[in-house]
Amino acid sequence: MAYDSTATKGRILAAATAEFAAHGVAGARVDRIAAEAKANKRAIYDYFGDKNKLFAVVLERALAELADAVPPSEDLPVYAGRLFDYHRAHPEALRLVMWEALEIGDQPVPAEEARTAHYQDKIDAAASGGRGGDARSRVFFTLALAGWSIAMPQLRRMVLGPDHSLDDLRTDVAQAVQALSVAAEDRA
Repeated sequence: MAYDSTATKGRILAAATAEFAAHGVAGARVDRIAAEAKANKRAIYDYFGDKNKLFAVVLERALAELADAVPPSEDLPVYAGRLFDYHRAHPEALRLVMWEALEIGDQPVPAEEARTAHYQDKIDAAASGGRGGDARSRVFFTLALAGWSIAMPQLRRMVLGPDHSLDDLRTDVAQAVQALSVAAEDRA
């Protein structure tokens, strides 16, 4: 049977996604990624370079999948709901971005220019929705509300109570984003 490098790369990326989402870059172990991927460590280094480069590829892939699944929209409350749903179904994408923030901080991140351009697409879509105010702020707060709501289950439970379901929270997020949009219109 011939060696399938595409399949090996796919297994490595899947294993690395789970490892980085759980442990971040500093805590991730290449030997665990290799074992989970049923690949050898040499293949990881040959295909992706060092652990930081592998993390960059994993994060770029996760964000591309998110962007494909949740395209920009001029209707930010609807966008917020779709983003919430995506993070609920795929928490690893959010965890990867959180690890990036924890480990890189305010320093430039991998593919920052391309990612900034993607966020500009979201801002442009929000601005075309005809709402007043700063579309950048509305997009930023939309991303924050949808992501933070999923990222902090303990805070959600303590503040909203253990009986407040994720379905209820999804509705709350969309309503909060709607309120932001109305407030921006009122200021305009």
